[in-house]
Amino acid sequence: MTKAKKITCTAVFAAIATIMMYFEFPIPFMPPFLKVDLSGAVVLVGAFILGIAPAITMIGIKDLIHLTQTQTAGSGEAADFLMLSTLVIIAVLVYRAHKSRKMAVIGCAVGSVAMACMGMLTNYFLIIPFYVNGMGWNLDAIFELCSAVNPSITGMGMYLLLGVLPFNLIKGAILTVITMLAYKKLSVFIKTKQIEFHHSRHQAG
Repeated sequence: MTKAKKITCTAVFAAIATIMMYFEFPIPFMPPFLKVDLSGAVVLVGAFILGIAPAITMIGIKDLIHLTQTQTAGSGEAADFLMLSTLVIIAVLVYRAHKSRKMAVIGCAVGSVAMACMGMLTNYFLIIPFYVNGMGWNLDAIFELCSAVNPSITGMGMYLLLGVLPFNLIKGAILTVITMLAYKKLSVFIKTKQIEFHHSRHQAG
């Protein structure tokens, strides 16, 4: 794939991911302010086709665009960038070890666990501080809101372990399923581009 084609594809994936980021939905029995958007699946597909650097670029573009209408003073976008970057980097690195559907699934699974761990860090250092310091919410009020859907969430530790961690594991599973549904067409696309690349190199030689 030429540099121009890669840039074009990166821009297209970034545009689609940006649109998808505006469509969010909650997960039942999880803290209500934690919501899933499917832009991560678009980025994952792009990552498997184009590589890690273009995927990170996609994440950066969509988060910067979303930043213009942020409701979290940028904390949500920063968290999204860190979490999706973690997912993408690990998923692609594992996949590259042996390019197959199985390794793609394993890569997404391992990446999802890492993303969930990163989610706990971003919630602790970014999201919760924003709601407390930026929005003026009472910390106990936040946990009361969470305990309404899960009575076991009574403090920060339980919020992270029983709220944020399972939420992002479920989110990772959703993104993985969507990405794998596109895997066949994705693998055909990759093989086609590899053939084109080797053919062009052969002609150049």
